[in-house]
Amino acid sequence: MQFFSRSEKEKLLRQRAIVIWLTGLPGSGKTTLAFTVAEKLTENGYFCQILDGNILRNGINRDLGFNMNDRAENIRRAAEISKIMIGNGIITLCSFISPTNKIRNIAKEIIGQNDFIEIYISTPVEVCEARDSNGLYKKARKGEIPDFSGVSSVYEKPEHPDMVIDTSNSSNELDSQRIIDFILPLIRFK
Repeated sequence: MQFFSRSEKEKLLRQRAIVIWLTGLPGSGKTTLAFTVAEKLTENGYFCQILDGNILRNGINRDLGFNMNDRAENIRRAAEISKIMIGNGIITLCSFISPTNKIRNIAKEIIGQNDFIEIYISTPVEVCEARDSNGLYKKARKGEIPDFSGVSSVYEKPEHPDMVIDTSNSSNELDSQRIIDFILPLIRFK
């Protein structure tokens, strides 16, 4: 049995596979942007997959909590899955808080620096909290949710993201188009 290489799969799909890693506080707009970007790319003939914390924590990562060790393992597993996806020619959009530079660097090492595009969703905590329809920030501030990024647990801003977007100052439509404009030269098949 012969398996096709990544480059053969990319040729078949007529795209270059990369991982677009969106990081930011809860409620910053990461997942909304990931879904909008994936929808627009798909409409234009690109083959995409979305991975986010809720999807993985309801399945493969349901055994993990939210302490820093479990968060690191959550991201390690997400990075390993992403590496498999791009090995199959699939553009992968990852939406994870991934709260520290160390954790994000682990993901980048697993995936590979040339295949990892880090986008920091820099929406201020006040805006994220105002958007929180589930009251998670309120519960975290009351101490009812331990290890909540931006409140009772650390969130480190990325040191050198490839792109920064503050969703509090523009629309999802504009922000998703900015991401697409940035990644199109990277995913176009040559």
